[in-house]
Formats: sequence, structure tokens, C-alpha cells
Amino acid sequence: MRKLSLLFTKDGLQWQISKSKKVLEEKIWLKDEETPKNLVEEKLNEVFASEKFSEISVISAINHFSIVEEGFDQHDLGYDLISYNADVKRDSEELMLSVNKKFGIQFYYSFPKDFYHKIKQLEIPVHFNFSGEKFLNSLNVKNRKEIHVNLYHQQAEFFAIENKKVVLYNNLDAASEVDFLYFIMFTLSKIDFGISETHFYIYGETTENETFISEMQKFVPNLKIVFDNLHKKNFVLN
Repeated sequence: MRKLSLLFTKDGLQWQISKSKKVLEEKIWLKDEETPKNLVEEKLNEVFASEKFSEISVISAINHFSIVEEGFDQHDLGYDLISYNADVKRDSEELMLSVNKKFGIQFYYSFPKDFYHKIKQLEIPVHFNFSGEKFLNSLNVKNRKEIHVNLYHQQAEFFAIENKKVVLYNNLDAASEVDFLYFIMFTLSKIDFGISETHFYIYGETTENETFISEMQKFVPNLKIVFDNLHKKNFVLN
């Protein structure tokens, strides 16, 4: 049987169909002015109707989230915590929890209820996760100041890490790659990460975000592209 992996972003859906860790099919659907408003729902219905899967993995990169230390158990405050970062609609968003034991933090995040129930109704084993937790868990860090940036289509998430401890995480939407650069550089100044002493690592849709990378290279002496998403190869979904 085959596994279905789904990645939800602010403006689209990507899926991978795999068997024995080999990716057989990968598709990405992005909303724009010409696509129907319910594009993601249509494509979900399409892939669910295509075959019966043995399991489903769901990763949300939608930027409705909050971070607390691992062990925080006042889950009834989850929506309130998220609301400091985003406009949460409790009636239409499911509250989710994702724990990262490696760094001792946990994420509250919300996920569209319609999609959540549509997936659960399939009665197939399913695992939900937040992209920030998946991204963080894959990082190899050293005892220094580091910025790790995962690029999407008109979206980016990044961690600031110092001496193997998370200083900051953010997930932002922007129509311009220059906006990503400005925001990250502004963040550095606020957390006292000097450009010359900080090591930058880039992942994800690096080809699509060439302007961001080329502009960053003008200012950053220590920059490395770690992973470039290629066909049937996606950093978060792997």
C-alpha cells in the first residue's frame, strides 16, 4: 500500500505519494487570482478519490502558531496563545499540538477544521505535524549563532539558534523575497546576532527564491544552501 504525504501552505497544497520510501508522484497546487477559491479542497477530493492509502502524513506550514516550553499543559490557552501571532477563527480552526523533545519546546498551531475532518473521516492512520517542528527536528546545530531558513512559495520560516538553544522562530507570508530579507535582517538586530558571527543555512524552494539568496549573499559572509527542493524531493515532506 502507498503512503500519502500532504503539505499545506498559506496559498496551496503539495502532495507526495510514496511506497517503501520511494516517491512515486509529487504535485503542487498554488492559489492565484485565476484559480477557484476552493482549489485546495478540490485537489484534496481528487487525491482521496484516486486510491486508498495505507497511511497519511499531514504537515501544516500555515502560520497560525505559538511556541512554549515543553511540558506546558494549559492546553485550553492554545487558541489565545496563537491569537497573539494571527487572527484565529475558533469555529473553523482545529487546535493542534506538536512537541519537539530535541530542543525542549512545543508548538500550538491551528489547522482548518474542514480539512481536518475530511482527512479523519477516511479512517486511515494519520499523523499531523507542524512544519516548524519537522524543520527543527531535522537540524544539526553547533555551539554558535545560526539562522536556518526554509523557503516556500511566497512564504518562509526560520529559526534563530544560539549554542544549541532556540532563540526565536517565525513563519511569515510575503509577496516579495526582499520582504523576507528585510524581516530576517531586522530580526537579527533585535536579538543581537551580528552578521559576521552568524552562520546562515538555507533549505527548500531555493531556485524559486533566487533573489532572496542573491541579495542575502551580498550581506552575509557565512551562508550555505543545505537542501534544494527538486522534483519528487521536498525538504519538509522527506
